[in-house]
Formats: sequence, structure tokens, C-alpha cells
Amino acid sequence: MPKAKSKFVCQNCGASYPKWAGRCENCGAWNTLLEVAPTEAGGKSAVARSSGQPIRAERIADVKIDTVSRRIDTGIPDLNNVLGGGLMTGGVTLIAGQPGIGKSTILMQIASFIAKGKKVLYASGEESASQVKLRAERLGASASDNLYLTSTTSADDVAATIGTGEYDVAIVDSMQTMSMAEISSAPGTVSQITNCANILIRAAKSTDTSVILVGHITKNGAIAGPKVLEHLVDVVLSFEGDRYGGFKMLRAVKNRYGSTSEVAIFDMTDHGLEVVQNPSAALLAERSDTDGSIVLATLEGNRPLLVEVQALVNKTQFGYPKRAASGFSLERLTLLIAVLERRTKLNLSDKDIFINVVGGLKLNDRASDLAICMAIASAAAERKLREGGVVFGEVGLGGEIRSASLPDRRVNEAKKLGFTYAIAPRSAARNNKGFVIPATDLRDALNQHLTK
Repeated sequence: MPKAKSKFVCQNCGASYPKWAGRCENCGAWNTLLEVAPTEAGGKSAVARSSGQPIRAERIADVKIDTVSRRIDTGIPDLNNVLGGGLMTGGVTLIAGQPGIGKSTILMQIASFIAKGKKVLYASGEESASQVKLRAERLGASASDNLYLTSTTSADDVAATIGTGEYDVAIVDSMQTMSMAEISSAPGTVSQITNCANILIRAAKSTDTSVILVGHITKNGAIAGPKVLEHLVDVVLSFEGDRYGGFKMLRAVKNRYGSTSEVAIFDMTDHGLEVVQNPSAALLAERSDTDGSIVLATLEGNRPLLVEVQALVNKTQFGYPKRAASGFSLERLTLLIAVLERRTKLNLSDKDIFINVVGGLKLNDRASDLAICMAIASAAAERKLREGGVVFGEVGLGGEIRSASLPDRRVNEAKKLGFTYAIAPRSAARNNKGFVIPATDLRDALNQHLTK
């Protein structure tokens, strides 16, 4: 009988190797190869004869749509929109975010609301039941008779409990702490996460139980563990924002039951996470009209937001000017500075430039380019934008102002908050004549709208 050989599996991408190496050749990560115990020899060969049966396929015209599936209200309307209408019965949702962002808080709030009419299981592998009870008391969820707590790291036990069909919703916090007895590797490894997710998903589908899994993230912001975890689940939610302050945003990265363009915006209070009803007004509440301050009409998913972009330009005291950005891509900032120097008369080669997006938001919208450029030019020339204006538009390498997505929503949000005009691409002026002042290129936008 041949002797079983151990193998080394990358904990970042799942690639396996016959011997240890410092660097994974597949994903390039260092020190991620861990030894996996050998399987018992004598098992069936991988090339054994197939024992499958022919499948009788069904014509697509004859397939009936299942209308039995129901949605479970989470008690948070904005979160229901992100999920596509609420938690799907039999669906598996993965929620991930940095430590302290509010994952356990919002899950306890959801569990507390659902437990008013349905049975909820909260399985924690990171905290004891008493620790979870303390958080429940702080959030006012400790008096529910349908909310059940357990502290375990056994995925087998949790799957068996879900498999009984007694619970309508099950929350597992978190996947990195769960393990199966059959697998000898440590919790959080590729094999443990993959197999634990599989048995939990099978239990959810067989009993129509809605399951929510909590996932950790790496220092780069990606969900920890193998990418297959995100492929297995039905919905992937990402919790973003500053853990120490500012707004928290919950968006769907993947959603089999709805759109991925919705976003819910929360604020952390003493009583848990609360939905921000008018985030634009809150972000602009303390704004002062000075040079270097521009109001940007941006989008978070399909939701329009008005955000203040601040720029500070100082003469550098060293040979190499410093560029720093909070809430905006530093690489994109460097590119926009190069466009400003090349396409306008601004000389920024000896200037330190600092960019800040107020409220802790992170801008991924290309239509924020024009606001960033105008903020830098305003601070460098010490000229302010005329009062009552918002700005949006993408800037090309030639200095041209390109179109932005959903301009009407941006304009309507600006009108709602009392702004009187918008500096935007020509395409945005078609349905908003009189309010939108079209900008064709960067030089004209700066010359026309930055006043002393």
C-alpha cells in the first residue's frame, strides 16, 4: 500500500504544492503555505470508473419559477433595499468588514427585530454567551423569547442545529473561528473555511433557513480566506467606513437576489447603528465657504450624495513635494495634478498638496475628478468658487470634461438642498438647462468659476 504524502496549501489562494516554499507561485503571497495532513491511503483512485446516471434535462420553456421563497424583514428599510427586499429564506449572506466597524452590532439589531416573530439562532465562535448577552442588553435585545445564543466553534454542531429546521434565521460569527472535526488543519485555513461553508450552506438550503455568515478581512481590505467562499454564498455584503468615526456604508458586492448598486449609510450611536436619513445635509452641516472647499455631487451606488472636498496647497520646504489624500486614491490624485500642470497655467511642482474628503467617505466615483481639480486650483490661487454651486465630471488626460453617470439624480439632490447651479459636463445640461453650467475643458472651468 503506497504511503500517503502530505501537501502544502496556500492559505491565500488555495493552491497546493508537494513541498514547502516561502512564496506561493500562484498568487505571489509570502509565508502562506501550511502543511495539510495526508489523507488515508487505499482510497479509490481519482480516475475510478464513474457511477453517475444520465440526467433528464428540462426545456427552459417548461421550467416553473418558484414563487414560494419569501423575504424576511430585517427591520432596517435601507438594509432591505441593499439585500433586494430583505433576507431570502434559504439564502446565505456573507457580511465582512474591518474589526470594530459594527458587524456584530448590526447583526444583533437584525436578530432582535426578527426574533419578535421568528426563531433566531446566534452562534458565536469569538465571544461567550454572556458577552453576547451584554451587547444585546445595550441594544435592547435581551428580553426576546425567540432569540437563542450559543458559543461554539464546531461547524458540525451548528450545521446539525440548523438542519433540525427549528430556526428561521441563523447567524454564525465568524467563519474564521469555525472548524470541522474531520479536518485536522487549524481554524481559518482554506480547507476549514471551504468545508465549513459547504455544510452550513447545505443545511440552510435543505431547511429554508436564512443564514448570515460573518467574515474577516485582510489588511488589504479583501475578505480573508479562499475566494471560493464568496462564490458559494448568495449575497456578499461589505461594511466600509472609519471605525473611529464618520459614516459607515453597507453595500452589496454580490447579490443573486437583487441589485448591487444600492447602499445603506449608518451612524454609530450609543444605541447601535442608526440609518442616516439625509447624509448630504449632515456632511455639509459644518462647511465653511473658503478657498480650497468644493461641494461634490457624487453617487454611492444609485444614491446621490453631496460631499465637501477640501484641498490645502503649501509651498514645499523640501526638494520633493508631498502629496497626501484622505478618502481619495493617491494614484488618481497624482494623475490629476499632472493634468492641471500640463493643461492649465498652474505650477504645482514646488507645492505640497493635501486632499481631504469630509465625513470619512472614500470616493470611487470618476466624476469626482473635476471637484478635486477645482479644489486644488482654488487653494493654489486663493480663489473661491461662487456660492451655491456643486461640481461633478470626469477629467480626461487632455483636460476635457467627460460625462458622468446618472447626472439627473446628482442635480436633483443639489436642488433639494438649496444649491443654485452645477458645474458639470455638457451631457448633464440636456435635461437641466438653467441649472447646469456646462464645462467643456478644465481651463475654461477654472477661468470662469473661480473668483477672487
